[in-house]
Order: sequence, then C-alpha cells, then structure tokens
Amino acid sequence: MTPAYSSGGTGFTRLSKGLSGVLFIVFVVSLFFPWVTRFVALVPARTIPFAWNVITAGYLEQSLFGLILSIYGLLVGGKLLEPIWGSHEFVKFVFFVNFFTLLGVYVTAVSCYYFTKREKFLYGSFSGFHGVLCGFLVGVKQVMPDQEITMLGKLHFRAEWLPSLLVLATVFISFFTIRVMSYLPFVLFGTYGSWLYLRYLQRNPETNLIGDPDDEFAFSTFFPCFLRPVVEIFASCFHKLLCGNRSSHRKAGYVPVSLSEQGYEATEASRRRDWGTHEVNERPGGREDIDGAGEGHESDNV
Repeated sequence: MTPAYSSGGTGFTRLSKGLSGVLFIVFVVSLFFPWVTRFVALVPARTIPFAWNVITAGYLEQSLFGLILSIYGLLVGGKLLEPIWGSHEFVKFVFFVNFFTLLGVYVTAVSCYYFTKREKFLYGSFSGFHGVLCGFLVGVKQVMPDQEITMLGKLHFRAEWLPSLLVLATVFISFFTIRVMSYLPFVLFGTYGSWLYLRYLQRNPETNLIGDPDDEFAFSTFFPCFLRPVVEIFASCFHKLLCGNRSSHRKAGYVPVSLSEQGYEATEASRRRDWGTHEVNERPGGREDIDGAGEGHESDNV
C-alpha cells in the first residue's frame, strides 16, 4: 500500500514537491523582478537589519542550473528520506540545515572581511539550496550506509562515503577557482549542520529517542581510519559540551515517551522503512538517483 505522504507513480512525496514549487516560484519572481534578490539573498553587510536573509537565501537559486539541480536533489532526497523520517522531521531537518548553513556562510564572510579587508566578502550575494542537498547525503549515510554506489560504471563505493567524497572534491576544486565563497562554505556547513541535527536533535520515529548514538554515525566516520583517533579527541570535547560528562549517548538526552506511543511509532516507522527500502532496492535506477543528488555541487554558480 502506498503511504499517504507519497504522490503519483513517481513516488516523489507531496512535501518535496511543495518545497520544489517554492524554489521554482522564488526563482521566477527574482528573474522578472531582480530587485527582489537584494531582500532575499544573503548580503553580509545588509544582514542587519535584514536578518531574515539567513533563512530566505537558502530558497533562492540565481541560476537555472542551480534551480534544476536543487529541485532534482530535493525530489530524490525526499523520496529516499521522508518515508523513513516522517514529514514532520523532514521539514525540521530542511529548516535547521538551511539556517545553520546560511549562518555559517555569514560568519565566514564577515571573518574573511576582517582578515583581508576585501569588501567583496561583505557585499557579495550568497544564496542557494545546495547546503541542504549536502545534508541529504548525510541522511543517506545514516539510513542506508551499506548501499553500494556505482559511478561512471567502474567506481564502486558505499553510500556512507558520499558526504566525505563531496567535501573532499569541493575543497580540492576550491584551490582552482576564485568563487570559493559561492559553494565551499555551503558544502562544509551543510554537511556538518546536518550531522549535528541527526546526531543530537532529530527524534527517531522508530524509538522516539532524540538523536542517533550509533558508533557507525560518529563524526570520525567521515574521515579515513588513520585520522579517526585524532578527530575523536576533538569530537569528544564537543560531545561533552552538548551532553555534559555522561559517558553514553543513550544517557545524554535520549528520553523515551510512553510505551504505548513507542509501540505505535515503532510500527509506523517500520512501515516507512519498508517503503523506503523497497524504493531503493526495487526501483530501476535507484542507485543512480543517489549519485545524482550528490553530483554537480561544485559547478553551481550562485
């Protein structure tokens, strides 16, 4: 039986279609009324008093390629993740990652200005949904880490490495372009913000606990094995900052609700997970969809 939150034969959810519609409408409005961009995009020098730009800039694509990429990634991300997370958590995830990403871009731009005294960091126009797209790859790493990805017909790797490979490729490309502020902070803060939300803030629909304490989803798993001991030192400090001195993630704020609510939500979550697994394993081209959601960020011209 098709869940209520899916729509049509494509399997794209109503929510992802609605958010895609928002991206399209904002793009069309800015295309016919260019002055709107000044009030929607993030311009660090004008963020005060236009503080809403830290939210609205994420839903403005200033190029047709960026719009197509964002809509495609949003539809695929919603199809893979929303049936597992639920619509409520999916919306919260998009909102949090978008806000965290744009806030990080703002802080980075202001810091770069104070270090370099170049006004382009203050008066540049920053926008785009690609921070959230990077977050979807982190979501794929969480819910289907063992899914095999095939790229270019020859390269094979597991889905858990998608976020790391994207960050590595983006950092590498940043050495060869002057438009580094247009995409690198979006990728870095989008990736980290999504992990932060899923690790410590997301309500798990299966257990109704807060966060994901799985060791396979620790921050160090984004790095090669030889770097993980060093990363763990810094990650443990941050974990103590969030969770105090308690030794276990499971004791650090993961508070269950009543057993009856747990049983109901576990059943509902199982239904969602079965649907998501069926979509990935049975739908033709499922793996390619995951690839497509993660490729092309570095080419986005914001």
